[in-house]
Amino acid sequence: MSQIAAAPAGAEAGASLSTSSILPADGLIGTLVGRVNLPASAGHPGGPAVVALRAEGERGGVFDLSATVPTMSALLDMAEPATAARTIAGTRLCSVDALLSNTLAALNGGQADAALPRLLAPCDLQVVKACGVTFATSLIERVIEEQARGDASRAQGLRAQVTALIGERLSDIRPGSRQAMALKALLQEKGLWSQYLEVGIGKDAEVFTKAPVLASVGCGQDIGIRSDSAWNNPEPEVVLAVNSRGGIVGAALGNDVNLRDIEGRSALLLGKAKDNNASCAIGPFIRLFDASFTLDHVRQETVNLRVDGPDGFVLKGINTMASISRDPTDLVAQTLAAHQYPDGFMLFLGTLFAPIEDRGQPGGGFTHHLGDRVSIQSQWLGGLHNRVTLSEQATPWTFGLRAFMANLAARGLLGT
Repeated sequence: MSQIAAAPAGAEAGASLSTSSILPADGLIGTLVGRVNLPASAGHPGGPAVVALRAEGERGGVFDLSATVPTMSALLDMAEPATAARTIAGTRLCSVDALLSNTLAALNGGQADAALPRLLAPCDLQVVKACGVTFATSLIERVIEEQARGDASRAQGLRAQVTALIGERLSDIRPGSRQAMALKALLQEKGLWSQYLEVGIGKDAEVFTKAPVLASVGCGQDIGIRSDSAWNNPEPEVVLAVNSRGGIVGAALGNDVNLRDIEGRSALLLGKAKDNNASCAIGPFIRLFDASFTLDHVRQETVNLRVDGPDGFVLKGINTMASISRDPTDLVAQTLAAHQYPDGFMLFLGTLFAPIEDRGQPGGGFTHHLGDRVSIQSQWLGGLHNRVTLSEQATPWTFGLRAFMANLAARGLLGT
């Protein structure tokens, strides 16, 4: 039996979302690329397509670039991805509004039109990696999870104990520095040293594999939590798009769905806490670096989170990238230190956000209810919107690498 509160039949979380909630604040000014599902039609098997979203008008809309770049990995590996995305002619599929409306249909209480495309996760062949414990506030929460052994009822008391000793000192400490090592010695003396502190203020960042290739879900799709988890939360993050040469070429938003009770029992359960069906959301698209958007915009981006529950509960949070303790370039370098990624990778940068507001019983903190709508938005990257269900009940992931290659072959796109 699920330990997560179920949503009333037919309940929808929050008001209807508009298509503008998916786009960045500057609309279609930037170079926005993504993947959509092409509907099957006479003589065409359908399948995922790489697209560019272009300003409306005579030459505006959603353009399929697959005849030139059949995979997102191939597009990001081009010498100038943004220029390519803007200049490849492509085939017009529909208006931007039609794509975004269809993407949001299920979240708005309707049903997607099978004859129209909808957004998928924007990555395909890239490995999905993630960094943890990159912000001081979330670092403290990881220590609390570990000390509580996954028991949410113990978190409030432990939080007071841990912050009384550490306070806000961590936010000003550069990982691996002499000051960090002095703090490590103090915490060891107090019996409070933790494996999370090791990666939070030590020289080595935590980098792990979040999801298998092609397993991520996109905007408008359900996200999953395990039925045996009673303490879990969203993690709103910026996700870097990195090509095979290690070049950072763009960014997206992501939700690193996290099961706090399972990871809290043991860090060796990280795989079960992090990698489950529909537990990784990326989107709504990748914004490529160009004159309007650079890595410096990523460094200053503010990511806003809102959870609307079917019970009327609303949770808000902010992830401020300026507060990250390690620069994005350092996290990419550490990911590449002893491994190669010939198809590139997507890299979650971690989150400042760690919800502690009580949703139910006092001291129990926040946990998801089925039917929660999770919206992650930022000025430059747009909005990623999903709804919570159980991993066991989410649409099964069946479209793997063999299916993808077979689909590309059926469309005559292999070797292009």
